[in-house]
Amino acid sequence: MARLAPKELSLSDSEQNELQELINRYKTPQQIVIRAKIIILASSGQNNGEIARILDISLDMARLWRNRWLETQETELSGVQKLQDSERLGAPPKFSMEQVIDLFALACSPPSDYGRPISHWTSRELRDEIIKQGIIESISVRHVGRLLEEAQLKPHQSRYWLTPPPG
Repeated sequence: MARLAPKELSLSDSEQNELQELINRYKTPQQIVIRAKIIILASSGQNNGEIARILDISLDMARLWRNRWLETQETELSGVQKLQDSERLGAPPKFSMEQVIDLFALACSPPSDYGRPISHWTSRELRDEIIKQGIIESISVRHVGRLLEEAQLKPHQSRYWLTPPPG
């Protein structure tokens, strides 16, 4: 069975120069250097197997970066941007934005409003209260602390200013 030749890849002079500069630059990360070499070799007519042997990489890696370059060739991305890893999605968020906002609202209100005999919220007290109210079914004390830290909320340093009742 005959093998199909890889798609032809051609570089403009400016792209060739940009990739060569990346390869020659002292501080370019090695993964970017290898990817730039793959593209340069592909543009010189080497097939994926030859590129893999020359660079001592897997055939899949040579194929992946040739195809990624071809997919992004019509875009306005720079050479470095075309050689970057794609975004990774990671795990979906465990809590909805509404649940997190409810946590922040709770952290910004006085604990006495919720019958807590404390002067300031701690991560543990916030966790206990948010679970008690049924806003979140389960959350660790550490995760509460991380969420507050990301939002730069410090309930343990807050002063709850009580306004006198009108009238």
